[in-house]
Amino acid sequence: MCKYLNVPRSTFYYKPTEKQVDIRLENAVIEEFRRSRNNYGTRKLKVVLARRGINASRRRIGQVMSKYSLVSNYTLKLRKKKIPICNEDSVANLVERKFCDRASLEVVISDLTYIKVAGKWNYLCVLMDIHNRKIIGSAVGKQKNAQLVRTAFFTVKSDLRKVQIFHTDRGSEFKNYIVEDILGAFGINRSLSKKGTPADNAVAEAAFNVIKTEFVHNYEFASLDELELHWFDYVNWYNNIRIHGSLGYRTPAACG
Repeated sequence: MCKYLNVPRSTFYYKPTEKQVDIRLENAVIEEFRRSRNNYGTRKLKVVLARRGINASRRRIGQVMSKYSLVSNYTLKLRKKKIPICNEDSVANLVERKFCDRASLEVVISDLTYIKVAGKWNYLCVLMDIHNRKIIGSAVGKQKNAQLVRTAFFTVKSDLRKVQIFHTDRGSEFKNYIVEDILGAFGINRSLSKKGTPADNAVAEAAFNVIKTEFVHNYEFASLDELELHWFDYVNWYNNIRIHGSLGYRTPAACG
């Protein structure tokens, strides 16, 4: 009959079986995804699941994420950035794209970004040690200026005299006597990326892409106090809990 109907014999003998659902894996994927604040993709989820003794391929993890509509923040469309006024000072690039194997506090990078507060733009300044990608200082405020950078420096708990190089892009907020006085007081050398060369500040570009995707673009705060509270919580998570691919899937705190 199969021959005359042009039906494979295997179809006649096929007996459907009910698909087995791995509840343990699915629950673990959902739990770790939520624990990552909806930021981890299949690569990092595979790492954290392995640490729990659960071995699963990225394809299988992706299927679970698709099943439960777990969409990483990194798939969301990012907002366009405003092009800042350029600092034309003839300051050398002391870092020269040598971002690896730097000692603690040898090079500190900084940048600023926009955050919506009660429908208006406010600003965030972050100081980061490229040794372990740890956020060592930060400040939020209503003005994007050197005073905000100064406030961020005042939150650093480490000895600023140990900082050798302060490296940034050519944003105008870093060109100010307030910033220069701080650097001079602690004997910190100034370093600037070349104009129109984001690769000169690649660590900052990558780090702030993470911060914008995971924090800035996901919230709109009702007040500056609310922003500061949530930012304090995020910094603690970023430094002590979040694993970083550039650090071998360790946390900044674990890297010393």
